[in-house]
Amino acid sequence: MLTLTDLANPAVALCLLGTGVFFLTGLLTGVWKYAEIVRSPQAQAPVYVDIAHRASLLYSFAALLLAQFARLSAWPMAVNLWAAAAPLVFFALAIVTYIAHGILRDTDNQLRPPYVLGRRHLPSAALHGFMGLLMIAEIGGAGVLIAGTLRAYLG
Repeated sequence: MLTLTDLANPAVALCLLGTGVFFLTGLLTGVWKYAEIVRSPQAQAPVYVDIAHRASLLYSFAALLLAQFARLSAWPMAVNLWAAAAPLVFFALAIVTYIAHGILRDTDNQLRPPYVLGRRHLPSAALHGFMGLLMIAEIGGAGVLIAGTLRAYLG
């Protein structure tokens, strides 16, 4: 269980900030989703409005898990901070991308060619490079924190 004294740990504090920002974003995109459903003849929100809402809520709880792992990790504070920051940055970038696609209504699948953002076409290498970095940052950061927790537990 996290306590107020855990906020002295920068990695934990950053994760809790992420938790709050992502959760609030999830709630606000939920209002947007509801408004879109009410206006739609099919009673459906655009795909990326729905994805932005759900992803924001899920990432808020993922950030809370990262906070707990950072709290328990045996690694130095700087390692924990970087390991926490990497997935949080990519969680945020993913949410921003989903919101942008929701506003622009430019695709119902950002991973299906042609890759677009508004009226701009994105190079395949840019999209897949970003996805590769996202996987490395999210899995790597979480893995480092989980390994630090296991290290603390196993001694």
